[in-house]
Amino acid sequence: MNKKKYFITIEGGEGSGKTTQAALIKEYLELKGYKTLLTREPGGTVSAEAIRNILLDPNSKLVPLSELFLYEAARAQHIEEVIMPALKSGKVVVCDRFTDATAAYQGHGRGLNLQFINKFNSEASLGLIPILTIYLDIEPSKGLHKAKGLHKEYCGKNGDRLERESIQFHNKVRKGYLNQAEKYPKRIKVVKTQSNLEKTQELIRKIIDTVL
Repeated sequence: MNKKKYFITIEGGEGSGKTTQAALIKEYLELKGYKTLLTREPGGTVSAEAIRNILLDPNSKLVPLSELFLYEAARAQHIEEVIMPALKSGKVVVCDRFTDATAAYQGHGRGLNLQFINKFNSEASLGLIPILTIYLDIEPSKGLHKAKGLHKEYCGKNGDRLERESIQFHNKVRKGYLNQAEKYPKRIKVVKTQSNLEKTQELIRKIIDTVL
């Protein structure tokens, strides 16, 4: 049924609900008859998951370049080991975060050079570009409030390493995502998070139906 290579990514700030929505996208695609792989960044492989633990650990003291290099290292492994093989086998791949997250967090959030990041992203991903990116937009203050209550592994009132960043940082990240959406409107679709996940998923499904 799936003759094309479909790579779909879902993006969003902390507490946007993207992980839940990604799982619902997979469920929807499978109901439509597509063999689907759900994966995430950073993560998806043994080594990339280990890197994820470093990146989210509140005790990790990482300078922006070190943070960027770790994300790209995890991505390179993820692409070679998981994403490309799945696409070649005919599966639809749904990925929770991808290169747009790097542009938003490390570029706009950390202030690293976007041209450098774009080149690094392209190298690490072997030039792979999603056919569709869903960006779930939420006010950072609302998203952080939700995120800190959900992630028990780094619990506490301060959340994980990224959740502990200032509201100013998260506002920059949001602006970064919206900037990406302005640059690539055909690929990136902005979905405002709704009052419940079912309403948000309904909006996402309408977008997906126009692509598949």
